Amino acid sequence: MHDLAFPLLVGLIGLALVFDFLNGLHDAANSIATVVTTRLLSPLWAVIFAAAGNFAAYWIVGLHVAETVGKGIIDKDAVTPAVVFGALIGAMFWNVLTWIKGIPSSSSHALIGGLLGAGMTHGGFAVVESSGTVKTIVAIVLSPVIGFALAMFLMLVTSWLFRGRQPRRAENVFKTLHLFSSAAYSISHGGNDAQKTMGVITVLLYSTGYLNGTFHVPEWVVLSCYAAISLGTISGGWRIIKTMGSKLTKLDHHTGFCASTAGSMVVFGASAFGIPVSTTHAITGSVIGTGAARKASSVRWSLAANVVVAWFITIPASAAVGAAFYLITRLF
Repeated sequence: MHDLAFPLLVGLIGLALVFDFLNGLHDAANSIATVVTTRLLSPLWAVIFAAAGNFAAYWIVGLHVAETVGKGIIDKDAVTPAVVFGALIGAMFWNVLTWIKGIPSSSSHALIGGLLGAGMTHGGFAVVESSGTVKTIVAIVLSPVIGFALAMFLMLVTSWLFRGRQPRRAENVFKTLHLFSSAAYSISHGGNDAQKTMGVITVLLYSTGYLNGTFHVPEWVVLSCYAAISLGTISGGWRIIKTMGSKLTKLDHHTGFCASTAGSMVVFGASAFGIPVSTTHAITGSVIGTGAARKASSVRWSLAANVVVAWFITIPASAAVGAAFYLITRLF
């Protein structure tokens, strides 16, 4: 039995795909800031390159994150169309606000916050699935810290390995490595971020009776979400690129390679465990780590502190907006 009129269902799925598009737009800087800033690729080719990597995740990354978001944050049996609407509007509001301000906040945690705010307003604290929620919140702290540590380690190891090389020859090697590491990061970004929207659409289909059989992510949902985030990435996120690529610390091919490699390791690892980690947090921590490995004073710590503050208020801010828009739907 279908509990929702088909046109309304289509509208909510469309809204979810718009969020996915904005996610790609907002997080384009995560994938391409290092290659654009170091002039490894032109901005146009960089976004095409990153978008291709986003979609390539379809063949490489499993669907563990989609399952966590779909049934591991809010009880899937407590989700309603109004909850989905409130969650998506809450997340998109925060994404657009931080994009306008040029703040590299987390689209992932904006969506999680929206889900929690709308879900708890609908059914109270009992609807929260503690396992998925706790590991997602823990990842807010751990992902940038691990990215920071990995990037510092890679900087130290690669600096030692290339200590006897001529600077120009070493830079040419890192230029090639940087391109591959950026591709890996783009794939990891698509594989984690697009799956959050897959989880939302799937739980919507499940809760309204349009998903046959057990809880699973339909193939058309997977393809639609990867296409939407890839299109968003192609549209670019130029304001945030400036913050990520040049304001936090100065990047070259060596530091760009280390940052992209560390960030992709964090995100691939999180995806394997089904954790909807923030790709923004992972790459920002990694970029700061490369700067700190060279010289602590090369990092603009005041700006980094402002970015961290934005991370911690993302979930409560988007939760508040999600709750507000859920309540608005109750008026109709």
